Amino acid sequence: MDEAYDGRQVVGMDLHRRRSVLVRMSMDGRKLETARITNSPAALRAVLARCGQNPLVVLEATYGWYWAADVLEEAGAEVRLAHPLGVKAFSCRRVKNDERDAADLADLLRMGRLPEAWIAPPPVRALREVIRYRHKLAGQRTSCKDQVHAVLARLGIPVTHPDVSGTGGGLWLGQLVLPQPYAAKVASLRALIAVLDGQITRLADQAAQMLAADPGYAAVRELDGIGPVLGAVICAGIGDVTRFGRAGQLCSRAGLTPRHRESDTKVVRGHVSRQGSRILRWALIEAVRHQPEGTRPRQAKDAILARRGPEARNIARTAAARVLLTRVFCALRDGHARSARHPAA
Repeated sequence: MDEAYDGRQVVGMDLHRRRSVLVRMSMDGRKLETARITNSPAALRAVLARCGQNPLVVLEATYGWYWAADVLEEAGAEVRLAHPLGVKAFSCRRVKNDERDAADLADLLRMGRLPEAWIAPPPVRALREVIRYRHKLAGQRTSCKDQVHAVLARLGIPVTHPDVSGTGGGLWLGQLVLPQPYAAKVASLRALIAVLDGQITRLADQAAQMLAADPGYAAVRELDGIGPVLGAVICAGIGDVTRFGRAGQLCSRAGLTPRHRESDTKVVRGHVSRQGSRILRWALIEAVRHQPEGTRPRQAKDAILARRGPEARNIARTAAARVLLTRVFCALRDGHARSARHPAA
C-alpha cells in the first residue's frame, strides 16, 4: 500500500453479492492498494476514506449495484458504471480473478476506454422497479390462464371464452362440473388470477401516480397506440432522453438497430441486435399492434407486409417499432407529440 500518493485516484470495484474487491490506482496506472471487503456501507466508506478527494470509482452494472453506487456518491466519489457487454472479454483471459477484474476496470476508466452504462437516478430506479414487478406479475397471470386452458384440454372441454378471467369467461367456467383433482386445480388457479389482477391494477395505478407530473409521460400518451401502462413502461425504459443526441442512438439503446460486421471490403448487416431493455422493446411491439391506419408506424408495417408477404410480419413489427420509437424520442424531446396522421414534410 502506498500512502504517499496525494493525487487523484482511480478505483476499480469488482462487486459480488457478499464480498467485493477494490483496487486503488494512480492516474498513471501505479497500483496503490488491493482491498477485500465484506459488503456493507461502512466497509466501503472505510476504503474510500483512503482514496483522497473526489476519486474516480468504476463498478460493473451487475447484480445489486444500486447500494454501492449510492454509498460511493454520498461519500464524494465520481461513480462510473461499466456496461457488462463491454467488459465481457475479461472472461476470455487465461488468468481471471477478482483483483484482475477490478484492476482492468480501473485501467479502462483512466485510459478513457470504459464502455459506460447510464446510472439512473433514484426516481427512475423506483419507477423501473414498479414497472418490472408489474410485468413479472402479468407474466405469472398469463401462466395461470394457460394452465386453466390446459386442464380443460385434458378433459376434452372446448373453450368458448378465450379469457377465462373475464366476466363472461368466469361465469362460464364457474358453471362447469369438473372431476377431482381438476376442479380443485382450476379453483386454485382462479383464486391466484384474482389476486394477481388486484396487484397488477395497484402497480399500474402507482406507476401512473409517479408519472403524473412528468410532461414527457403526457407527451408520449398523445401518440396513437400508447396507453397509460405502455406509456409508463416506455418512459421508465428510456429515462432521461437528453442523453441521446438523436433518435438513432435511442433505437440502438433499445436493440432495434441491425448488427454491423465489416472487414476490409466485406460488410454484413444482420438482424437487429436485441441488446438493451427487453421490456422497452416489448412495450413498443405492443403499441405497434394498436396502431390505427394512417399513422407512420402502421404505414411502415403495411409496406413491408405488402412487399414481403405475411412471413415477414415479425420484421414488419420490428421496423414499425423503430418508427414509433423515433416518434417517442421527438415527443420526449419537444414536450409534445407531433401529428401522427399528418406528419410534417
